[in-house]
Amino acid sequence: MARRDFLAGASALGLGLAGLPLLPKAAVARVAREAAPAGAAIARLAIYPAIGICRVGGSQQWFLAPEVPGLPSRPEGGFKDGEQLIKKQVQRFRVYAFDDQGRVIREITAAEATIEWTVHVANTKAAWYGFNNPLDNGDLAPGLPGQMRNQYFVSDKQRAEMLVIDGGQHSITGASTNPAGTDAAHAMGGVFYGTEPVGLGHLRTDSAGRLLVFPPDGVSNSPVGSGITSFADNDGWHDDWCDGPVKATVTLADGVKREAASAWVASVGPNFAPEIPPVTTLYDVIEDLNVAEGWSPRPATPLSFRKYIYPTFRRLALMEWVASSANLQAGWLDIGDFSDPAYIARLADPSPANRALRAHVFSKFRNPNNHGDEAYKEERLKLPYMLGDGINYDGSPLQWFQFPALQYSYLEQWAAGDFVNDLNDSAADAIEAIEQVPLADQPFALTEAALEPCSGGAFHPGVELTYYLRLKPMYARANGQDPEPFRLALGDRPSLIQNVGRLLTPEIAFAGGNGAPPPIGPQMPGDLTRWMGLPWQCDAFSCQQVVMQEDFPTAVWWPALLPIDVLPEKYYQELLRADLPAEQRLKFYENRVAWSRGVAGIGYHADASYWDGITNMITLWQRMGFVVKRPGPTDKDKPAAIPSELFVEVGRGNMEMRFNWKPTDGMLPK
Repeated sequence: MARRDFLAGASALGLGLAGLPLLPKAAVARVAREAAPAGAAIARLAIYPAIGICRVGGSQQWFLAPEVPGLPSRPEGGFKDGEQLIKKQVQRFRVYAFDDQGRVIREITAAEATIEWTVHVANTKAAWYGFNNPLDNGDLAPGLPGQMRNQYFVSDKQRAEMLVIDGGQHSITGASTNPAGTDAAHAMGGVFYGTEPVGLGHLRTDSAGRLLVFPPDGVSNSPVGSGITSFADNDGWHDDWCDGPVKATVTLADGVKREAASAWVASVGPNFAPEIPPVTTLYDVIEDLNVAEGWSPRPATPLSFRKYIYPTFRRLALMEWVASSANLQAGWLDIGDFSDPAYIARLADPSPANRALRAHVFSKFRNPNNHGDEAYKEERLKLPYMLGDGINYDGSPLQWFQFPALQYSYLEQWAAGDFVNDLNDSAADAIEAIEQVPLADQPFALTEAALEPCSGGAFHPGVELTYYLRLKPMYARANGQDPEPFRLALGDRPSLIQNVGRLLTPEIAFAGGNGAPPPIGPQMPGDLTRWMGLPWQCDAFSCQQVVMQEDFPTAVWWPALLPIDVLPEKYYQELLRADLPAEQRLKFYENRVAWSRGVAGIGYHADASYWDGITNMITLWQRMGFVVKRPGPTDKDKPAAIPSELFVEVGRGNMEMRFNWKPTDGMLPK
């Protein structure tokens, strides 16, 4: 990434297809920041990212979570190890010092201070309430009450002992501590059903004393052999997703101890298309709240096309690699190709002469403000063609994906011509690591980098985390705990159990019940991931696509994290062949296959049913392929329609679970 592009909020993902220039995503520096003057006294310490994301994997190999916005992780050797187990995504946390004006002084490392990190994660899914739909959408999609999971455990004491997997508080200090990850003192874990140990990851530090949080293995199990009966709520089951606060006590050279503002870490599922950002990211969702509450400033106008407009176009262009509804959208949507540089150049023109084109394109985006009786029909076949929070309610406008108000308002300003054409601004200074980012921006860039790969909807319940992150009561600033946005409020309940009564209703979610505080409020270990599907693999497979009355287009859920239709590696290898006729190579390029193929069963009598699929995913999830960027053909006879860069499914394992099948064994089931 170029330095100037970073300062403009640019993304390396904008390198894109067909020679597109380096172009932007969401703004990194919404306001101009300056570092503290030399010699400034430390007034405050804080941990970054404010919310960090680990991703589970069964391999002992690992890679760091993204630390520069727009630069996805690209682990050496890919996202799987030699045995096709998925590598773990590890979140690194840092401490920064600020002066009394909120300006960054420097990062604090083990070279100048003793940093004692404390982490407390837990998995409380089995002790929480079942998911039906988000509880904050009001009359447009009324929240449905949820019953307790595993409600045959009646008392809070019994539920805590049998259902809560509590990792407990773990501390670590020093530089390069626990480098191999084998020190039992830094392993996090608990027990399910009183007897089954469940690991929740472990802690290390790097050579500068920064914290490394390692996720667990992604394991799910039922110690009592319960069957799978739901995409989200399966009694008798556990998984190992977890979350909780990250704290740091810093002792500086003068002997003074300071507590840093706390952060949060969540261990969630893999991102199977790590170089393709969601159309709306979790960063976009939370920043929408921050601007609405006045916690972050709204950008000045006219808007930068690079910062605020192009990101949405670019993300939509990349959707064609993970969903056929996007790849074939010319068949149902009268709109140009967002991956075409010439088309993007036209969209970057703010002149009145170009207003008609902008208005036409803008009309193809779903309007989140249209709540009329005919909104479902009027907004259905619009961008993106993804399902929404209110899928439970036929005829609700929320049955379809909704943009956050802020993101949609940028498109609205663009259509009106209230932007500047900075499409071709560039610079040569490369940024490849967070240390190359201007000091004043580093802490905030870390938070954005952590959240931008995460899906910002639809929240049913979602891919990593869910709808509560768009709600004001969840944050430290709303609870008087910390002035900064993005920091979650810390709860002080005496127990990780939160019994609000027999039903969790929308009213109880915001006001509390049964003597317990509201769940939408200050958080305790395990409180974020408890709302997600149990076990997580069932929801990941279940929420692929939904076949409705129309055969085309097919509505999808979260293709940027869980792909739907992909270009498989074998097709990619064939389209590279210079000895094949051009028309044959083009066929391989144009065809897509289901990412989830084979999960529901293979062989003569495979049931290929929904229930088979969500059950099999518990075993097969690590065999799924990752969609990554690969170079297109370069020979002189290559078909012109094949771009110079493609996104290809790689690393897919075989779906045979009955025996250790190899290609030499033949293709028929035994």
